[in-house]
Amino acid sequence: MQQQAAAAYQQTAKKTASPRELEASLLSKSAAQLQRIKDDWDNKKSELDGALTYNRKLWTVFLTSVTKDENPLPVAIKQNVANLGIFVMNQTIQILANPAPEKLTVMININQELAAGLRTQMQQAAE
Repeated sequence: MQQQAAAAYQQTAKKTASPRELEASLLSKSAAQLQRIKDDWDNKKSELDGALTYNRKLWTVFLTSVTKDENPLPVAIKQNVANLGIFVMNQTIQILANPAPEKLTVMININQELAAGLRTQMQQAAE
């Protein structure tokens, strides 16, 4: 299933103007899903597993991409993204083991901040 997610990500990335734009969009989408669940926990809790699965697949693709030898990012950035990815995976397990809306905050913030950083990077590159 992860291979399908990676293949879909790669196909979509080829069709967009910028891979960074796609990454930012996917992170924002995941953050928004998690935020909706957090905001309406009693009615949306049943959607938690699907939203966490989506987020986990997204981060699996990031981890796979960033740890490849041919990835051109500086080693420090690769390590930071890998560490964030490992944290997200661990956080996902903790949330699944003991679901609570406040536990979603850190994952929402990570996705939003990373998406914002990617968008800033795109804006700076365009200038």
